[in-house]
Amino acid sequence: MAGQIVVRAFVPNAETIIVEDLGGSPLAELPRRPGTDLFEGPIPGRRTRFGYRLHARNSGGEWRFADPYSFGAVLGETDDYLLVEGTHKQLYEKLGAHLITHGGVDGVHFAVWAPDARRVSVVGDFNDWDGRRYQMRKRVDSGIWEIFAPGLGEGVMYKYEIVGPDGVVLPLKADPFGFGSELRPSTASVVARTDHFEWSDDAFLAERGQGDPRRKPMSIYEVHMASWRKADGWRFLTYDELADQLIPYAVEMGFTHLELLPISEHPLDASWGYQPIGLFAPTRRHGEPAGFARFVDRAHQAGLGVILDWVPAHFPTDPHGLAHFDGKPLYEYADPRRGFHPDWNTAIYDFGRKEVSNFLSASALYWLDRFHVDGLRVDAVASMLYLDYSRKPGEWLPNPDGSNQNHDAVAFLQRVNQLAYGEHPGSTTIAEESTSWPGVSQPVYADGLGFGFKWNMGWMHDTLDYMSLDPVYRRFHHNKLTFGLLYAFSENFVLPISHDEVVHGKRSVLGRMPGDDWQQFANLRAYYGFMWGHPGKKLLFMGQEFAQRREWNFDAPLDWFLLDAPSHAGVKDLVRDLNRAYRDKGALHARDCEGEGFRWVVTDDRDQSVTAFLRFGEGGDPPVCVVSNFTPVPRFGYRIGLPFAGRWREVINTDAAAYGGSGIGNLGAVHAAALPSHGLPASADVILPPLATVYFEFDPKPDSKAAPR
Repeated sequence: MAGQIVVRAFVPNAETIIVEDLGGSPLAELPRRPGTDLFEGPIPGRRTRFGYRLHARNSGGEWRFADPYSFGAVLGETDDYLLVEGTHKQLYEKLGAHLITHGGVDGVHFAVWAPDARRVSVVGDFNDWDGRRYQMRKRVDSGIWEIFAPGLGEGVMYKYEIVGPDGVVLPLKADPFGFGSELRPSTASVVARTDHFEWSDDAFLAERGQGDPRRKPMSIYEVHMASWRKADGWRFLTYDELADQLIPYAVEMGFTHLELLPISEHPLDASWGYQPIGLFAPTRRHGEPAGFARFVDRAHQAGLGVILDWVPAHFPTDPHGLAHFDGKPLYEYADPRRGFHPDWNTAIYDFGRKEVSNFLSASALYWLDRFHVDGLRVDAVASMLYLDYSRKPGEWLPNPDGSNQNHDAVAFLQRVNQLAYGEHPGSTTIAEESTSWPGVSQPVYADGLGFGFKWNMGWMHDTLDYMSLDPVYRRFHHNKLTFGLLYAFSENFVLPISHDEVVHGKRSVLGRMPGDDWQQFANLRAYYGFMWGHPGKKLLFMGQEFAQRREWNFDAPLDWFLLDAPSHAGVKDLVRDLNRAYRDKGALHARDCEGEGFRWVVTDDRDQSVTAFLRFGEGGDPPVCVVSNFTPVPRFGYRIGLPFAGRWREVINTDAAAYGGSGIGNLGAVHAAALPSHGLPASADVILPPLATVYFEFDPKPDSKAAPR
């Protein structure tokens, strides 16, 4: 009869199907189409959509279940519009798998973007991974496919079966918006909630939002969670075990932040997380998403910020991932001259496609929102900015005007930074950008990229090259220590001694130091003293705080047994004390990013490989003078200019016996007289220990007379 409701159901293994109302009363038996598992028939007296259940029987028994197709759509026209426009800030609340109550029934709503697909089905144990069942409905205006699966709950494993535009069934795909995943090598997505954690970090977040992060101390401990330590049997530590061990350690060491190598789900351990598949799923290696939320919460309660390495530059081409997601290039540029990265054999996101840009920006906001992380360090920014990055002539596609800038990537990065700072005040973004691109850490309104900070790769390379030289040759390369100050305040810099500097034959930082064992440790301590005194925020990769001897191995834990040796324990104690001095003394951090916070005292003593500079903070902060001697020859009676006459306390001496040094020093303080030197009104004769850095802090007591500046 015209206008009558017809119910169709594909139910393999069923012999009969009866449609029942929600109270269990039978409404009609559905005839089977001959030779198929498809049942269909009209429902007497029903002319509009209604709720029902199906009662199936076969020779082995009977079962009842709700039919997904008895439920209407969950998404609306606004969702379609915002996705196509590329402005859906909470896209992760719409796409993916969400536990909801729909039509009075509990279940999971699945939604995925696949505009060129002929068919998309959600498959899992709940339907025997049969793509003929749970075929999703397409929202034509946006290319989103969706379905509500009644009766499913948290922990269900699933993937998407997609038929491409050519009719070919693709390998099963993980959910691009999946909040949970199986432990590798399994690759299914897992239904998980990430919107119901109970947080105890209100005070930390409130404090985080106060003040200018450029004027706050930031000393970052960079960690690869899988290899910091191992549990018995070399299994991965859980997020809770890491909270028990890593957080107290970082606090005791005086760091302000943890920076975690990518924890987004990734199939290959050897990628260290930099080839992620799941940009919304904390890796299952350490437990469930709730475990990671507890880790962040406990870090905040201990006063530690948490920064995540985030990878929007490229993605791996594993069959279950984003590559040719719906049978055609979708997330990646179609032309391999823009869409394939030759260095990493990965695909490059199509930043100009609004839906892709929206996907990535939603990922950034997701970690800030759902997991309260304090910042994102964006990996491989240079590879995003330049169309010819690591490509030979003919291997890249220039802009119509012949230029090599990726304007789509620039606009994307600006958008992400605006969203991060706008939606989550107090958070920060950090760029790993290795070129001279202008304004990386300048606001978007000033035509910058909008990052809060930028890694200072030039400083890192120059200073490590200098320190690797035998001291007898350092006089010829003195500019490697001083050149960085020519541009130190052009960006808001982080000084990074990162994981990239202790792998692939580069040796550990200790291994780069020249000389015998004692000299290697002395060089390392002097270098750390120079680094912590130098303008810029600090970052040190795990293991380098106690002078790991071998290169980092992502498969093995750090060599914690080294701390039984006094030389290694001494380096650890020094890093702890450097962090404490850096945090406690405003002169060492308050103007890390401002030229007014720095003044050279000795910049040209290349023959003795000595540098000296002053650090200034806010008005009431006593200045600190940082003096380094990069030769094994102690310097007695070395005169340095100072801004004030009076007592200058020796607050750090990397040659102290407690750190494993020779114990040469200044007996706790020097006294500056009103004798001009180095363009300053006062000066003092100091003792410079061999291969050491010494900090002198002005002691503004009544007997310390201030000379005019």
